[in-house]
Amino acid sequence: MNEDEFRVLSPTAILGYGFPQESFRKGMARKPHLVAVDAGSTDPGPYYLGAGKSFTSRKAVRRDLEIIVEAAVGASIPVIIGSAGGSGALPHVEWTRSILEEIAAKKRLRFTVAVLHADISSHDVLAAFDSKRLRSLSHSAPIRREDIRSSTRIVAQMGAEPVWKALDTGSQVILCGRCYDPVPFAAPAIREGFDPGLAYHMGKILECAAIAATPGSGRDCVMGTLRRDGFELESLNEQRRFTRVSTAAHTLYEKSDPYRLPGPGGTLDLTDTKFEELDGGRVRVSGSRFVPDLPYTIKLEGVRLSGYRTICVAGVRDPAFICRIDAILDSVERQVIEDLGIAGRILFHVYGVNGVMGAMEPEKDSVPHEMAVIIEAIAADEEDADALCAHARSTVLHCGYPGRISTAGNLALLYSPSDIPCGPVYEFSIYHLMEVEDPLQYFPLELCEVGR
Repeated sequence: MNEDEFRVLSPTAILGYGFPQESFRKGMARKPHLVAVDAGSTDPGPYYLGAGKSFTSRKAVRRDLEIIVEAAVGASIPVIIGSAGGSGALPHVEWTRSILEEIAAKKRLRFTVAVLHADISSHDVLAAFDSKRLRSLSHSAPIRREDIRSSTRIVAQMGAEPVWKALDTGSQVILCGRCYDPVPFAAPAIREGFDPGLAYHMGKILECAAIAATPGSGRDCVMGTLRRDGFELESLNEQRRFTRVSTAAHTLYEKSDPYRLPGPGGTLDLTDTKFEELDGGRVRVSGSRFVPDLPYTIKLEGVRLSGYRTICVAGVRDPAFICRIDAILDSVERQVIEDLGIAGRILFHVYGVNGVMGAMEPEKDSVPHEMAVIIEAIAADEEDADALCAHARSTVLHCGYPGRISTAGNLALLYSPSDIPCGPVYEFSIYHLMEVEDPLQYFPLELCEVGR
């Protein structure tokens, strides 16, 4: 390896999003030192962590992994997968491992997989609570003992150190549980002595692949080249290019502070970062710094079951109804709860008025000619959720209001059956930081041979 250069191939923004095989072939022809791919985050909400399911399809993930693993293992290039299965808990890790085993059997491959688990027990979190090692994030409420006890699944977000340990085993594939998004891309380079600030910043962009290019795409390949004094980004598709604006804009992605991005063990400081356009649609980035934190902290993500959901999707076009929508729905909600006496919630999501931004919607006086009304019922069990949704739907469908002419029904129901049970509902119970003495402490390493 050139000691002054570390090349990382990022195939896609999330494993299962897909990528053009030609772009990937171009990347492999550049002889990267690493192929890294992020497999998920908390973006899709708490359900997938609680249910132990992936938000990308098995068929799509297998397609992507088959191309990546066959090429990388054949070229003796390590593959690192971050936040396996989307949420990175044990069911997600095992789901991804089973796909690797299927690929190995189909392609007659044999390779070693280092599995880094990220599940953490409520016992360990309660111990941290008792020793005052838990902290709230700026937007989260102080954690309570009952939040920990009620959590059905908790994961911790690993930093670079567990990945270093996995790299020391010489495994061809490293399968990480919940992981700080830039880590799969940055950890090997930091281990080789490259600047952690530059490595993490490059990883922050590469984890989203070509989204930071223009035109952006979450399903195309990017090459990142890390050097001692900066890094370069290059699209592997001639239809895309990196610019100063596109790269700087993506640097602001998912950040509440434009200059600082906290992560396990420290903060990425972008105060002095510079973006420079190069020929060939490339961008060079320099000046990013990593500031270590003491004590070392990791983020915890925990969920609990909060009930069951049933929904109904309907359309409204009567202007008399539309003008009185808030009063009508408020009246229906009160009536349904009173009629049934079921403990639960009824929520109306009105698209065309404030369905996206809710109370923050600035266009408060606009009156659409049609709107969509999503009726959502949440209760302690599926039967009660079904009952609440059905009663709310029938009440809205037939209720009277000033100016009503037709008595045939107020809603255009999109589906038959009109009511759709959605299953369990989870909510975040833990979204807090935990101080640790050892960054490896909660991330056990397991080695397994895949293939025959």
